[in-house]
Amino acid sequence: MQAIILAAGMGKRLKDLTYDNTKCMVKVNGVTMIERMLKQLDEKHLSRIVIVIGYEGQRLIDYISSLEVKTPIVYVNNSLYHKTNNIYSLALAKSYLQEEDTLLLESDLIFENRVIEALLDDPRETLALVDKYESWMDGTCVKLGDDDSIEAFIPGKQFKFAEIGDYYKTVNIYKFSQKFSASFYVPFLEAYQEALGVNEYYEQVLRVITMLDCPEIKAKRLNGQLWYEIDDVQDLDIAESMFAVGEQERVTRLQERYGGYWRYPQLLDFCYLVNPYFPPQRLMDEIKANFEKLLTQYPSGMKVNSLLAAKSFGVCSDNIIVGNGATELIKAWMSSLTGKVGVVRPTFEEYPHRYDGAKLVCFWPDNNDYRYGVKDLMRFFDAHPIDNLILINPDNPSGNYIPKEDMLKLLTWTKEKAIKLLVDESFVDFADEEDATLIKREIFVANPHLYVMKSISKSYGVPGLRLGVLASGDIKGISELKKDVAIWNINSFAEFYLQIEEKYRGDYLLALEKFRIERRRFVQELETIVGLRVIPSQANYVMAEITADMSATALTKALLVADNILIKDLRGKLDGEEKRYIRVAIRNTNDNNRLLKALQAKIGERHLYVAS
Repeated sequence: MQAIILAAGMGKRLKDLTYDNTKCMVKVNGVTMIERMLKQLDEKHLSRIVIVIGYEGQRLIDYISSLEVKTPIVYVNNSLYHKTNNIYSLALAKSYLQEEDTLLLESDLIFENRVIEALLDDPRETLALVDKYESWMDGTCVKLGDDDSIEAFIPGKQFKFAEIGDYYKTVNIYKFSQKFSASFYVPFLEAYQEALGVNEYYEQVLRVITMLDCPEIKAKRLNGQLWYEIDDVQDLDIAESMFAVGEQERVTRLQERYGGYWRYPQLLDFCYLVNPYFPPQRLMDEIKANFEKLLTQYPSGMKVNSLLAAKSFGVCSDNIIVGNGATELIKAWMSSLTGKVGVVRPTFEEYPHRYDGAKLVCFWPDNNDYRYGVKDLMRFFDAHPIDNLILINPDNPSGNYIPKEDMLKLLTWTKEKAIKLLVDESFVDFADEEDATLIKREIFVANPHLYVMKSISKSYGVPGLRLGVLASGDIKGISELKKDVAIWNINSFAEFYLQIEEKYRGDYLLALEKFRIERRRFVQELETIVGLRVIPSQANYVMAEITADMSATALTKALLVADNILIKDLRGKLDGEEKRYIRVAIRNTNDNNRLLKALQAKIGERHLYVAS
């Protein structure tokens, strides 16, 4: 068995990184792609490695000569790299293809060892390595039969988004038997190149071969093994987080991205918090039906969007402002404050991060469940006077919930104390209590010191739209905030959602009830895991203390590495590094069961230690 690596291309999309450097010499976490690939192949005891070079070929040869690679290396030069495609590069190595079994790879790939092992361990002689299509993938796709036959090659120009559920992406790693290369691939390669020229792709030859009655080549489907193709700087950034050196570094890099996890193969995100049962398919279909119009036309300005939000939440347009996510409104509101600000910790740090730390007055609940009520708040802030109070209800990450009756008592108390009160209700719809919101016209009229923040992303399961609202009876204050944000601060898709969401109110209420049922089941199952103490929650997430002999950081790393599951390690948010708390989102039943199984395997049988 030999390997052939195609490494002649210029890699123009990597910009400055390939200005005087070959694409495969670009570093991923300090190691070049070619060094990583050669070391992986070197462990397979191949007869030789043939590398087709072109752009900066001598530089690549000199670099590889400095590496400790035991396998003999042969170079084939493509002097026409700047005006040919990879069909020409492979044609230059066709004599090697016909001599023995071959692993064929492109040099811009990074993959874990299990990827190559999956191909080599399969007894079938000729295979195309494929993976289930995901939205981050680009390039040639295939459709497969039940017997792993390749029924069709789908080049980019023939790609149909309506059929993506049937597509597999070619990984650009192949195993060719010597017989297949000599009898099929090379003759077809020569004929195809003669007919269509040298500016084609070698996959096109495979496409022709699969049309034969007995094409010999089959697909080898990956099942969770990690790989990535690096074409541009964004790909490089993703790859560096996927293949970070050290488990903690990988966790840290993923958490620092704050989303965009659709680009990570099969990653299950239990860190970020959305409604798993809304929006319904019909609502999404309505947005899709208007996609072209929404994409190509400007959204309305602030005045119109305030009217839409007012209609949705049953208040006047003067009482409400729409934001590009709640975070835009948090920044604007926090910038308007003066004096001391009271916060409850642990909390959603976007609020305290937006204010002078010296003017923050922090209340920490004095118990291991981080529970507190209105009396606790009034007692503490009576002793530590403030001008403004921020309360998340249910709180994040604890899930602590204050019933509406008690919230009205807090509203009266803050009014008497001349304290401006902001209540973040981003998760209140998930509470068991009906009609728990304070967004009521009569409440605002009587309490102009009250502001209510709501992230539509979380409650309604549409984080990609970036929608949030802030409502208050303080009409002057809301007016000033509207001057502080851009006139077109939300896009047309978000505006259209506000326009149509009222039609789906019944679906939303059903989704919330379905969610509450799943939350009860999920929490009950979590409570059966030895080594995990679950804290009651009225939100769409659960905080839990690890009582097993395992830190929250170790558990977070273990779940990511072994199960491709991302959870929230709360070590940095709590009052003490020794704390062992995690937060997990509540997703749908299938996803939740996958997490339950993984948690049971990681901590269910560990020895207990005495919880703090």
